[in-house]
Amino acid sequence: MSTTASKNAAAARETEGFSLFALTWPIFLELFLFMLMGTADTLMLSSVSDQAVSAVGVANQYIFIAILVLEVIGNGASIVVAQYIGARKPIEAARISAISVTLNLMIGLTLSALFIVLGKPLLRAVHLQGDVLAYAESYLVIVGGGLFLQALINTLSSIIRTYGYTRQSMLVSLGMNVIHVIGNYLLIFGHMGFPEMGVTGAAISTIVSRGIALLVFFWLFYRLMEVRIALADYFRMSREYIRKILKIGIPSALEQVTYHSCQSVFLYFVTFLGVEALASRQYAMNISTYIYLFSSAVGIGTAIITGRLIGAGRKEEAYNRVWKSLKWGLGITVLIDAAAVVFREPLIGLFTNDLVIVRLASQVIVLSMLLETGRTFNLILINSLRAAGDAKFTVYMGLLSMVGMSLPLGYFLAFRLDLGLAGIWLAIAADEWLRGVIMFFRWRSRAWEKKALVDHAGQGALAVSGT
Repeated sequence: MSTTASKNAAAARETEGFSLFALTWPIFLELFLFMLMGTADTLMLSSVSDQAVSAVGVANQYIFIAILVLEVIGNGASIVVAQYIGARKPIEAARISAISVTLNLMIGLTLSALFIVLGKPLLRAVHLQGDVLAYAESYLVIVGGGLFLQALINTLSSIIRTYGYTRQSMLVSLGMNVIHVIGNYLLIFGHMGFPEMGVTGAAISTIVSRGIALLVFFWLFYRLMEVRIALADYFRMSREYIRKILKIGIPSALEQVTYHSCQSVFLYFVTFLGVEALASRQYAMNISTYIYLFSSAVGIGTAIITGRLIGAGRKEEAYNRVWKSLKWGLGITVLIDAAAVVFREPLIGLFTNDLVIVRLASQVIVLSMLLETGRTFNLILINSLRAAGDAKFTVYMGLLSMVGMSLPLGYFLAFRLDLGLAGIWLAIAADEWLRGVIMFFRWRSRAWEKKALVDHAGQGALAVSGT
């Protein structure tokens, strides 16, 4: 048997050991725990005031966009590493992992500095005033200033998951959440002799829990890697590897930045609808994140398998795997969404007793049945297209749908037809469905088969062509 055939056979055996369920359930729990951290802040801060909740929601909108910028490296590296693992090139995979850590640290430090310097002007730009502005500024400077910690966490956890160690990554997230909730209890409310710090306490708790989690992720990184990374590997900036990371990472992050930038514009729209609408949006979004959580986990798990299958040259299996994942994702999402609609008022009642806010948030939760089913197509199919190397297409379609259609539609529905917050939800749903249908036909076209990152002749040359 030739060397190439031996490698392909080994890759086949390795990938067969990965079931979607085995990969997905720890990812689901990890994402659940990550969401839980945000919900813990919201629940605890709702005891302070609805203004505090609104402030943290606005600040987090900026922080989420910055985290998505960090995914230029994290997403790109995880896909490239997955394909190299599938091609049985562990040394190259390890070197790409080291480079991604260094690059994301540099980007994270830059973003942290920007939040410290520009935090208040950014918040004034979205029409915040009074207590909401003061709360948001405190949170943004502290959490945004420590963003470099999340930069490293994102990179390390993505790579660890790509190697198949999703359970270990989930356990670290569990520990981080426990520390965060304890920190919130102590610092928001001032228990056990700690000062009562409100929103500032929640921000400090977030930074401390991330710092501890980062140390554990680094320990796992060295314990679980197939090839041990030398210190010098962090400083060997290979142009070929960086080019491959950016070839996937820039389009992936640009698409996500576009999405969340549009959400920021929608947030700006909501500020003109009143404080009740702003709080309702935040509570409804907290509930919505749990609705699409399963589809997010399936999308990530499917991308890991798809990347390995593509790297091993097993494109037919990758094609069929994605369709199976999509069926599972849609089925579970509909069930979860139906439960959220039925129990929407008790769920919103966990956050607030304001009847106006409960009514507004209930309206948009009902509309989530339309929104989240469309989102499921995108979470699974877009992740799979990226894993196959077909990242540019999703960006072009995202710009067309989100900027060209969703934003003007949201303005028209919210203000011209006086649908308010419900109109904005309908515009977001229209975008998800338009992109979802386009991605469905893109995967079925199999155009992604020509965009693998690893040359199976053994040269490892770029095989990514233009879209």
